[in-house]
Amino acid sequence: MGSPSGPPFDPDDPDRERRDRDTEPIPRVRPDDVPGSGPGQGFSDGPPFSDDAGYGDGPFGGQARSGRAWVRDPEADYQPPQISEEELAGLRVDASGMPLGPRRVLPLEDEPSSLVARYLFPTERYRGEWKRHWIHLTTPILVGIGATFVLGYLSGFLAGRDVGALTTIAVLLWFAVMGWVAWKVADWWYDRFILTNKRVMVVNGIVTRKVAMMPLARVTDMKYEQSPTGRALNYGTFVLESAGQDQALREIKNLPNPNELYLRVVEEMYEPQAVEARLGKEADEAKADDGA
Repeated sequence: MGSPSGPPFDPDDPDRERRDRDTEPIPRVRPDDVPGSGPGQGFSDGPPFSDDAGYGDGPFGGQARSGRAWVRDPEADYQPPQISEEELAGLRVDASGMPLGPRRVLPLEDEPSSLVARYLFPTERYRGEWKRHWIHLTTPILVGIGATFVLGYLSGFLAGRDVGALTTIAVLLWFAVMGWVAWKVADWWYDRFILTNKRVMVVNGIVTRKVAMMPLARVTDMKYEQSPTGRALNYGTFVLESAGQDQALREIKNLPNPNELYLRVVEEMYEPQAVEARLGKEADEAKADDGA
């Protein structure tokens, strides 16, 4: 029966020295030789450290008696990244999961208005609707104010000359101008920009309704432009580009809060799971509040 530990010992075996070198245990690093470490910091229990490991010069010694070189720990000089308070502010969120930083996205509306709901199909997820900025009414309002002063002065002047017919015409003209102004205000009220999880839409018109839309999957480029007045009053113009030649929806003027609205659309295009997660969290919190 042979020896269980291997072949019998042969002093003239040429491979004996190589086998002894390959099978000897790898020396451990002393805890006090590693910067910033001490006894008991992350070292597992094991056999005692051999003092005849043959340390040389350098932070981790030279070579052991087996001829193996010490290898520097790549994580020994690791420095954690420096994050400023401004960067941390953009990562903090409130109880609803909304960011507290300067790039806060507008809250999502719960239900579409009756004006918009008729244009949404059942499997579509409603995200929000917006009227155009009040700057859209600048022209009709200025025309109405100017007509009131001019025609009011003209009516008083003609009344002093005892020209009743011309005075009546001036008054009727003023009513016509005011009717046009009221029409423009009503048209502004029914003009909506709509965002869903599948498309963007613009619905406008009182007597003749116009519905223009573009699927989010077809949007290849999107930008918004702000003039100096737009930056001061917080409105801008959206420009959408798609892969098709003919576009029913390309330029949308005078939208409010263009930066926040831009983030809403981009988030819906590239991170729809984040939107769904936030909506689900808000729904769960609402149910919890109702149950309480």
